[in-house]
Amino acid sequence: MQQFLVLIYNDETLLEAMPAGEFDRTMHGCFVHADELRAQGKLKDSMQLEAASTGKTVRIRNGKTSVVDGPFAETKEILGGFNLIEAADIDEAVRIAAEFPWAATGCIEVRPVRDIDAVRRRVGA
Repeated sequence: MQQFLVLIYNDETLLEAMPAGEFDRTMHGCFVHADELRAQGKLKDSMQLEAASTGKTVRIRNGKTSVVDGPFAETKEILGGFNLIEAADIDEAVRIAAEFPWAATGCIEVRPVRDIDAVRRRVGA
């Protein structure tokens, strides 16, 4: 067996344009499907990220650290992996991210993880 990280990308404008209640109905269906996959041993873990606007991107070039709002990767940069960290707030998370060496060759996106259990309760799944 091999594990895969499945990244879900959404167009936030399309999500915002959904009719009232449709997002919650869709999320409920996602939870039902996730529970089925988990019961089959196919889904190991899942998390939902907060909106892209809540994130920050860290780069280090020539010894200088820059932090910009949002997850702005250059097209030549590819996702190479992820680390799940705990921090008091986004500023501490950015400080931790800046310690990873890959900020010198790419960028590190820092985004809060959404409380998926709270969403599950809200949509009744």
